[in-house]
Amino acid sequence: MHDPVPRLPSLLEAVLSVGTDLELRATLQHIVDAAAELTEARYAALDMTDPGRDGLTGIRTAERPEPPEPPEPPESTESPKPPELPELPELVVPIHVDDEVFGDLRLAGKREGPFTDEDEQLVRVLATQAGIAIGNARLYETARQRERWIEGAAAVTTALLSGESAADALMTVAERARRLAEASAGVILQPTEDGGMEIVTASTLDDPGDIVGVVIEPGSPVLEQLLGGEPVFIDDTATDPRMTTRVRHRFGPSMMLPLQAGGRLLGTLALPRRRGGRPYTAVERLLATQFASQAALALVHAEAQHSRERLAVYEDRDRIARDLHDLVVQRLFATGMMLESTQRRSAGTGDTDKDVHAMLGRAVDELQSTVQEVRTAIFALQQPPADAPTTFRGKVLREAAGAGAVLGFQPSTRFIGAVENRLAEPVAGRLLTALRRALTAASRRAGASRVEITVDVTAPLPDGRPGVRLTVFDDGGAGNGHTEGGGAEGGAGTTVTWQSPL
Repeated sequence: MHDPVPRLPSLLEAVLSVGTDLELRATLQHIVDAAAELTEARYAALDMTDPGRDGLTGIRTAERPEPPEPPEPPESTESPKPPELPELPELVVPIHVDDEVFGDLRLAGKREGPFTDEDEQLVRVLATQAGIAIGNARLYETARQRERWIEGAAAVTTALLSGESAADALMTVAERARRLAEASAGVILQPTEDGGMEIVTASTLDDPGDIVGVVIEPGSPVLEQLLGGEPVFIDDTATDPRMTTRVRHRFGPSMMLPLQAGGRLLGTLALPRRRGGRPYTAVERLLATQFASQAALALVHAEAQHSRERLAVYEDRDRIARDLHDLVVQRLFATGMMLESTQRRSAGTGDTDKDVHAMLGRAVDELQSTVQEVRTAIFALQQPPADAPTTFRGKVLREAAGAGAVLGFQPSTRFIGAVENRLAEPVAGRLLTALRRALTAASRRAGASRVEITVDVTAPLPDGRPGVRLTVFDDGGAGNGHTEGGGAEGGAGTTVTWQSPL
């Protein structure tokens, strides 16, 4: 046996090269190339014992040498046989990873003579280091995959809880899962009324139009597992006898994962790869199953959130309906009686035109107030109850609603003039502060059964400058009224007036 020391630098260089990359495929390629270079082999390959575990096929380097040109065959009526590849001496060394045989490193076609014991010794040293490098690369690849799937699940949860519609939520799950799994399609199936399952959402690299609507009919062998909430892993969708859909011929390896939360089956997430694609590894199957469970939980929470928002809308509409009945309908009824009384008096008692004119003026004022109340109620109906109001009108109505919870009844609110266009910060902020103080004071007065809020941006200040005036009246107790910023109104109850230049 030759002394291996002269080739020690080459061995050290080969050992270092196999650990320079943490990506598994690149590490395996480094191992094969280093073994070929170290032994001067024309052909090197790494045949894995379990290719499906890592989703890789055999790794190879230089091709076998071409066979020599065969001599010219003698003339014959028989067809010539094709030349056969000559058998080449091989050197085979196993690679162990964590006490398991990862695969065999095969070398053939040494440039000068057969492989020697020295070649075998060098390759075994390389194989030992290769086992360590493969183990590290596996750990890195698993950690990187887990990180991607965790980030994907977090992104899906955030998107679903941000208020997407049901259809958009399912598409978000399908699209994100397809990218994470490197699949050719991400598909959501849901149970049908007749006991089958139908594809309701599909995210594909191509047009998904002919996939959506495909049904797995009742009686399909795979359907019992899916409806039972069990994951199904398929090596080749096109040839698996359990698959019966008309699009199965397009796909190869596939995962079908239950979207299940709290014992409730929402559907199935299917992630097929193209025909001939690499199989899913055990790690990918585990991470995808965990992703589907978290996505299902997020879908349930998003559905519950939407239900709460809808309930809040219905409750708010009920409140507005009560307000319209209590404030608007009663006022219209009273105004109608006032007009009827005026008509009778003018016809039967001979009241002067001046008295009739005054009563009609009051009726007109009441009708204008009623119209304003209707507009306010309609505006409140249009506000999303779960969102913080962004308009000034919305903020005033929110303050009024908050006071109504304490008072036991809803304050009446009027807006005079283009408040959104004319009122800006910081005046709007100071007005809201004054409104809160006035409503708090009103809620503390005994006997209050009516609170009226008026915001008027058409009222000039005493010095003639354009201004805004806030008036808050309540009928609790007997007060003279007071003013913040100038101006006051007196009478039964209490009136708070705040005003400021625009």
